[in-house]
Amino acid sequence: MSSHREAPEISKDPVADNADVYAFVSPDRRDTVTLITNFVPLEDPPGGPNFFEFGDDVLYSINIDNDGDGKPEISYLFKFQTRLRNPNTFLYNTGPITSLNSPNWNKRQFYSVTRVEGKNTAAYGTGNHEASKLKVKRLASGLACPPCNIGPRSTPNYAKNLGQPAVHALSGGVKVFAGQRREGFFVDLGAIFDLGDLRPFQNLHVIPTTAAPGVDATKALNIHTIAIQVPIKELTANRTVPKNPSSRHAVIGVWSAASRRKVRMIDRLGEAASGPWVQVSRLGNPLFNEVVVPLGDKDRWNMLHPAADKAFAKYVEHPELAKLLPVLYPGVFPHLAALKKARADLVAILLTGIPSGIIPGFQNYTGTVQADQLRLNMAIPPASSPNRFGLLGGDLAGFPNGRRVADDVVAIELRAIAGVTFPLVDKKYKPDAAAGEIQQWQTSQYSSVPGPHRYQSKFPYLGVPLDGFDVPSS
Repeated sequence: MSSHREAPEISKDPVADNADVYAFVSPDRRDTVTLITNFVPLEDPPGGPNFFEFGDDVLYSINIDNDGDGKPEISYLFKFQTRLRNPNTFLYNTGPITSLNSPNWNKRQFYSVTRVEGKNTAAYGTGNHEASKLKVKRLASGLACPPCNIGPRSTPNYAKNLGQPAVHALSGGVKVFAGQRREGFFVDLGAIFDLGDLRPFQNLHVIPTTAAPGVDATKALNIHTIAIQVPIKELTANRTVPKNPSSRHAVIGVWSAASRRKVRMIDRLGEAASGPWVQVSRLGNPLFNEVVVPLGDKDRWNMLHPAADKAFAKYVEHPELAKLLPVLYPGVFPHLAALKKARADLVAILLTGIPSGIIPGFQNYTGTVQADQLRLNMAIPPASSPNRFGLLGGDLAGFPNGRRVADDVVAIELRAIAGVTFPLVDKKYKPDAAAGEIQQWQTSQYSSVPGPHRYQSKFPYLGVPLDGFDVPSS
């Protein structure tokens, strides 16, 4: 999955496990950018009695690199606090929750939002000498999260009573949301990890079965979302709104991270943590740690910052999956099997951004520093008719130009790894015909995006979470 349970250690710590990151120019507020990061992957809607929540002991961050050095110049930090009304009941709620301050809601979460600016905002809270030079501004505190969507009796009219009121407007045109939403990332998870099976083409697999429609494995799951909508001028290095897509000031790099205190102690009296913040999870491009980084390096990758990603470039230049596809689908990818050159196309897509002159009217190049980030050209307006294949579908506003909630990133990245994008750097190379047809399901099945109500047209864009009464696990 995009980054759901992608590394051995973080899979044991779901509240700190980055699942997805999105960055796009807001289609309904085009002078702003929306940044979204998700945690607590694979939430089954009937999650009681201890329903899903953020970690009070985790520092969540959304980071922006606006000068191409692989380090963040701006970070938005989110810190949560759980408040219990009545510790003498096992119940999450003692009656219908009809508002964010309902007395029937027993276990509530609140959060603060802090903006940090400086040469390297990843130094915040680490004890590093750079931290003393950072500019720190608390934007808001005591903001209410919505409850999880329990069911029609406990959380009636969820969208109106609880979801929308949890969108908080801050000063300066900033909006924030933190809470449960419907999982927006779609993938045929069971097939992908069953030896790289793609159901629409599984008749061509080395272990063939009859071709079948793809399965939307995440359609009945929820996620915990942190989203912030910020004026573009607050993100650029020169504090302007770029109009020219070729301008270096038009592009930012975005990633998310989660950190824990360095020391954690547990005894019979409870649990305590102290010391500097240490990063335990991060995410920029979807599937980077999931598919590109090998098992022995995944935990180390999670603890490093993007500026150190040159150490992982060899996995991008010669991805394991590109070697596996010709083996798993004999005779289907002969050109890919013969391709031995370093994958400069994937390095550009994932580690540096795509320079000007490669794709007409487009660039999201941040320089020579190799760093895993979502690179967003903020001068490219939202598409009037978005294509789920993003840049590969001729839609300059889609992945890998940032990432929108409905972009089919699995199909896009599989096609790129299979060789579709290599002609961008080597015009003599001819991709295999099958490479441009890779998808998780037939296009006729999902002409746009899967599932009704998966998304919404306004912030925070991910749809209302599914409730546990109507969407049981079986």
